[in-house]
Amino acid sequence: MAQQFSFDIVSQVDLQEVDNAVNQAKKELLTRFDFKGSKSSIDFNKTDKKIQLIADDDLKLRNLQDILKMRLSSRKISTKAVQFKDPEKAFEGTLRQEVNLVVGIAQEKAKEIVKSIKDLKTKAQPSIQGDQIRVSSKSKDELQTVITFLRNNPPDIPLQFTNYR
Repeated sequence: MAQQFSFDIVSQVDLQEVDNAVNQAKKELLTRFDFKGSKSSIDFNKTDKKIQLIADDDLKLRNLQDILKMRLSSRKISTKAVQFKDPEKAFEGTLRQEVNLVVGIAQEKAKEIVKSIKDLKTKAQPSIQGDQIRVSSKSKDELQTVITFLRNNPPDIPLQFTNYR
């Protein structure tokens, strides 16, 4: 029997690095002149995997988003890993915005990725396993082709390739 090789496609975020990025953003928020005397804040809830932004107005909210994106990217976290919800009115005329962290591959997105791998016409076999995708083949070259294809045509979520066997 020929040996079967495989790897997993996952979408994970290092929560400790997110926490570090949020703490750096908080420090920057305290030192920036345009946020002096403002009610703006950034909070991270690790258990819910959500970041909450609070700002006085729309301009400060956009600045908070930019600070957060910059700090995340400096920590090697893809900005595709965050989804900004619509801002909503909060207490005392402030704006509140929730930011969700994308962890795991959603079923619809997994189906799209599997379809694109099958459209490559390789002998690699993708299969959805919960919130990850396992790709297996008898040839390591086929697996490398799949990885190269996904790196050159990335979906709108961050992907990592793990568990090579």
